[in-house]
Amino acid sequence: MLIFNCLKARVSLFKLSNKRFFVCSSFASFHSYFPSTPAVEGIDHLQTKDVVFSFKEWFKSRNNTILDRVFEILGCQDDDLASRRSAELALSQLGLRLSELFVLEVLNHGEDVLSCLKFFDWAGRQPGFYHTRATFNAIFKILSRAKLMSLMLDFLETYSNHRYRHRVGYYGTLVMGYAVAGKPDIALQLFGKMRFQGIDLDGFAYHVLLNALVEENCFDAIEVISKQITMRGFDNEITSSIRMKSFCKQNRLEEAEAFLRGLVSNGGAINGHAVAVLVDALCKKNKFEEAGQLVEDFRELGKVPMEHAYGVWIRDLVQAGKVDGAMKFLRTKKVSEGYVPDVFRYNILICRLLKENRLEEVLDLLTEMKEGQISPDKITMNAAMCFLCKAGMVDVALELYNSRSEFGLSPNSLAYNYLINTLCGDGSVDDAYRVLRNSIEQGYFPGRKTFSILADALCREGKLDKMKELVVVSLERNVMPSDAIYEKFISALCNAKRVEDGYLIHGELNRIKKVANKYTYFNLIRGFNKSKRGDMASRLLIEMQENGHTPTRYLYRDVIRCLCDMDNPEMQFLKLLEMQLSRHEPNCQVYNFFIDGAGHAKKFELAREVFEMMVRSGIEPNLSSDILMLHSYLKSERIADAMNFFSDLCERRRTGRKLYNAMIVGLCKVNKPDLALELLSEVREKGLIPSLECYEELVKSLCLNNNYSVVVKVINELEKVGRHISSFIGNTLLLHSLKSRELYETWVRSGDMDGEASPSGSLMLGQLVGAFSGCIRMNQHIENLDEVIEQCFPLDIFTYNLLLRKLSMTQIDYACELFNRICEKGYEPNRWTYDILVHGFFKHGRRDEAKRWVEEMLRRGFDPTERTKQFI
Repeated sequence: MLIFNCLKARVSLFKLSNKRFFVCSSFASFHSYFPSTPAVEGIDHLQTKDVVFSFKEWFKSRNNTILDRVFEILGCQDDDLASRRSAELALSQLGLRLSELFVLEVLNHGEDVLSCLKFFDWAGRQPGFYHTRATFNAIFKILSRAKLMSLMLDFLETYSNHRYRHRVGYYGTLVMGYAVAGKPDIALQLFGKMRFQGIDLDGFAYHVLLNALVEENCFDAIEVISKQITMRGFDNEITSSIRMKSFCKQNRLEEAEAFLRGLVSNGGAINGHAVAVLVDALCKKNKFEEAGQLVEDFRELGKVPMEHAYGVWIRDLVQAGKVDGAMKFLRTKKVSEGYVPDVFRYNILICRLLKENRLEEVLDLLTEMKEGQISPDKITMNAAMCFLCKAGMVDVALELYNSRSEFGLSPNSLAYNYLINTLCGDGSVDDAYRVLRNSIEQGYFPGRKTFSILADALCREGKLDKMKELVVVSLERNVMPSDAIYEKFISALCNAKRVEDGYLIHGELNRIKKVANKYTYFNLIRGFNKSKRGDMASRLLIEMQENGHTPTRYLYRDVIRCLCDMDNPEMQFLKLLEMQLSRHEPNCQVYNFFIDGAGHAKKFELAREVFEMMVRSGIEPNLSSDILMLHSYLKSERIADAMNFFSDLCERRRTGRKLYNAMIVGLCKVNKPDLALELLSEVREKGLIPSLECYEELVKSLCLNNNYSVVVKVINELEKVGRHISSFIGNTLLLHSLKSRELYETWVRSGDMDGEASPSGSLMLGQLVGAFSGCIRMNQHIENLDEVIEQCFPLDIFTYNLLLRKLSMTQIDYACELFNRICEKGYEPNRWTYDILVHGFFKHGRRDEAKRWVEEMLRRGFDPTERTKQFI
């Protein structure tokens, strides 16, 4: 038991190192979770193979190999004659010694109803064996539990054609069969018929009938049959138990208790089952105090075996959520009476403790079972698998799973879900996928959550062929993955430039009338756009509209740009426009989408054609139409056409701030800051205040042209109109300061470095420009430089990257401190953040640290820039 004791120590350490237990979310093998410690002897020597061996040794103690082989043969049998003969030959070669006890054991072991029926039929045809009341009753119960009543009734109607009818009373068997099948009226009719013919039931059949009448609440008939049993001297402990059940079913609990106590005082026939029946009834009425007292009273009497009553009491406590009470009762009875629960009670406790993540107690119970030589059943083995997954020992669980044929382990759906989820969390996605495929072959399909976890892992790791197989298998079984799974899969295919495969999956969805969500359409359309397949993108755009989804302006723009890059773009463009106009009542928005798309594709001719078409259709262009048309000229660098169109607009409509803003921003983006400045002056003369974007684009364009004297004037102008320095403007100034001292020198010559700071902080901004240019040494401590910047303009990750770049040139350690501050303040470092640090370490000759940062960068999904790669 050293292995299990060491396991307990490992679980204790696991609990200490993990404040919470996450169901099915183990992220590493148990070796990494449990470092060696002198406080726990033997842990250093505990290897996975030792743990696996210990569990295997215990699991093999079931000694059910022959039973497993029987059902393996029966499970492989098909309906054709050759297959049946082959299976019967294989069963005969096992050399089974058929007896009532063995047949009952086989039927009790089986989980598949059809296999049980096949074995029952085969056994009944073997020379020297004849089915008994007990074996018939067993197969009837199996059919009844499976709710296969029609099959059971067919069985009863045809069974008389078999020869074992002659060894078992025909009517008696039918009475039992119909009684168990929930047809007490037919059973009673047959009973009356056989009594009329002078035939009677035996004690076994009488009790089957009586129990069935109780189950079906036929209380009047119960009294009649009960008297018949008494008259024939068949009264025994079973009769008492069934009568107890009758009282409890009628909610006559006081009478039941009086009856029970009367049996004891009068020396009547009684066993632990009768006590258990009343205990169970009291618990179901939430009378746990009375039930507990009843258990103790009968224990003190010492006249009734209490093992069964103890088991029912433990089960009911657990089912009511009183697991602590159940554990305390078990411990007490184990110490005082040597009570050892059967495997079923252990299973109930283990499963409940697993649900509550009480792993140490689960291991205690598993250890008790092994020490007590209690053979585990399939539920125990599955629970042990779940325990190993929860305790971070997925490698042990996987090894046991791989060896399952050695000891007849058949994972249930819960164990499959635990194992697959944990393997995904552990990074063993291939193993998780293999387990899933095996589970499907065994008839289990994972729950929606497990399917989603595995699908997400496959997509994340780019195992798209396996993901495709997974989706196909699910569709073959009419299992519909969630929209989120389809979206992730199709998105992953598109990102991997396998948009055609994504479209095939989409086609399968259409085939089964499953409407894809709008994000799936977005991913497919963007994927075809990247593949230069504008024809497919436009087809999907129409399809998504037919399915009730509304494309965005940006989606229209991307599709139109792709169409304009194809052969004969005008025809493709106008065809899509015609289809859109046929779907909608012509309005400005539809035309605007196409003017915008053509403009971004730098096809001003098409944009103008759409604009003129709109006018010819009698639709008055709105302000957005005019601005989009203006942008179309500017993006195609048709400056003269843009200026002429703007002049026409000024004559046609009142030119407000929006139109001026659009023109100024557009001119800046095509590097015409001089024309933009003229318009800016014109706007100011009209008493209008340009947008902040106008100033941002002006500053950017002027800096690119090294026209720093005008930049300073624009900053001053910005202050005069009451605008604050934006992050975009501040970052632009600091970026150019890093490249050259010219901006700062111009700033000094302008005289803005003298006197007090303006309300918007231009003096402070000038000092920052000087600091970044290397012309001024900041008095403030370098680690607080971000706080200084924040006084001038709001910071963003771009600002921090600039500051990081400045620090990495001279003070790489301060740069590392700044990186930590960036993360602490909630900013998400991007590719440039990591690249700046890596580049800085290389420049300072600290190659080992640089390589560690490269590894971290790659783990985050970022690649170093070409500039940095030359150092690697």
